[in-house]
Amino acid sequence: NITEDELQGQGFVTVHHSFDVLKQMHGLSPSVIVKDDDKVIAYALVMLKECRDLVPVLVPMFNEFDKAQFNNRPISQYKYYIIGQICVSKAYRGKGIFEMLYEKHRELYSLQYDFVLTEVSVRNQRSLRAHAKAGFKTIHRYKDATDDWEVILWDWATPGN
Repeated sequence: NITEDELQGQGFVTVHHSFDVLKQMHGLSPSVIVKDDDKVIAYALVMLKECRDLVPVLVPMFNEFDKAQFNNRPISQYKYYIIGQICVSKAYRGKGIFEMLYEKHRELYSLQYDFVLTEVSVRNQRSLRAHAKAGFKTIHRYKDATDDWEVILWDWATPGN
């Protein structure tokens, strides 16, 4: 529900998660949030592979992930999780919060997982640039009925990433 100018300049999210789904995801592995006093101003959701069927609209994404490879191996051979969505409130953008969210993910999860994976619409250039700056690399591209997607990965197992 945003204008084309907002879409181009600010980025966007594509999936609505119900409170029940968020609780189930959080119960499997906590997500990372940033608060200003009592107000949540940013989040980066943790979505484990076990969440595959929680959001039916995302099953095709999981199927595409199953096709992807990293270092000539199927990603299924690695330990990873998915950023189910990341968002920073408009008033707080451009203040380093996006980077802070991902650094917290690395701090919390890099000893358990080889990498984190997500997909971003090719129309969401702001998000693709921000993820590239954070260290994400494109490992797979695909098109579905709704959009063209880049599957991107932040490799924690390789020094310097």
